[in-house]
Amino acid sequence: MSIPIDIATIWAFIIAFAVFVYVVMDGFDLGLGILFPLFPAKADRDVIMNSVAPVWDGNETWLVLGGGGMMAAFPLAYAVLMPALYTPIIAMLVGLIFRGVAFEFRWRVRGERNRNHWDLAFIGGAWLAALAQGIALGAILQGIHVEGRQYAGGWWDWLTPFSILTGISLAIGYAFLGATWLVLKTEGGLRDKAYHLCWYLLFAMLLAIGAVSIATPFLHIQYAQRWFTWPNVVLTAPVPIAVAIVTVLLLRALANRQDSKPFYLALTLFALSYAGLGISMYPYIVPQSITIWQAASPENSQIFMLFGVAVLIPLILGYTAWAYWVFRGKVRAGSGYH
Repeated sequence: MSIPIDIATIWAFIIAFAVFVYVVMDGFDLGLGILFPLFPAKADRDVIMNSVAPVWDGNETWLVLGGGGMMAAFPLAYAVLMPALYTPIIAMLVGLIFRGVAFEFRWRVRGERNRNHWDLAFIGGAWLAALAQGIALGAILQGIHVEGRQYAGGWWDWLTPFSILTGISLAIGYAFLGATWLVLKTEGGLRDKAYHLCWYLLFAMLLAIGAVSIATPFLHIQYAQRWFTWPNVVLTAPVPIAVAIVTVLLLRALANRQDSKPFYLALTLFALSYAGLGISMYPYIVPQSITIWQAASPENSQIFMLFGVAVLIPLILGYTAWAYWVFRGKVRAGSGYH
């Protein structure tokens, strides 16, 4: 399974990188919203919010880069995928709006009752965005009905048992990422409760990864051939082996209460799952219908945009790294961003 290096492939990696960075950076943020009902105390909720307050609103930059990059670099894929995924994409955006508005407004209202309303909006927005993202992923994996160069499916094609499975699985993964973030950023009873949740969520996430991994080869024969035929199996086998190794390291880090390791190992687990997704889909950008070369815009256009991205991505990475560095360390009750 060789990968030719050309301008279309480079752009495919750029978009894949932008989407992955969004998933892991906004993932623990959404995971905190999913876990919010399990921390009813106001002091705990304030610490949770303060742990991500300085960095959360920059995460959507990567979502815009991924979506905008696809529209510019692979316009055919964008034109096919958007009509197929209008409902989950709109649901995701509504969830992100509710999450963002609730994040800011809960600090500015008076009275416990009003704050609880915005907390519910924060929780609902996080759940809606996480489920919608996972459902959209499942809908893409199971295949989009394409005739010629147009989407030819129905309004509800995205809603299937497999897409529901991927939606729930991603929400579980986000919740686990959020719990490891709390282990990294908090202390005392809040951290202890996060450790407790990590054990349950890790096993739930592993079950979810296993369920999706077992179901995916049955969607298309190409998926099974990509993973299990010779000599592809030699190249794909390191992914599940690496997942097993990272899982053992995670269990050890949780058992030894090494605060900094679980979060980064959880990110590694996400990266391996993402690599498995790439192995299944490549070279299709619309699985089993449109390859990255068929969907690509003219080569001159992609080269021109590449100069802009070569400047933009290092700037975003530099700003993001600086923000995380400035606000590093534990967040304590009574102090924070707000």
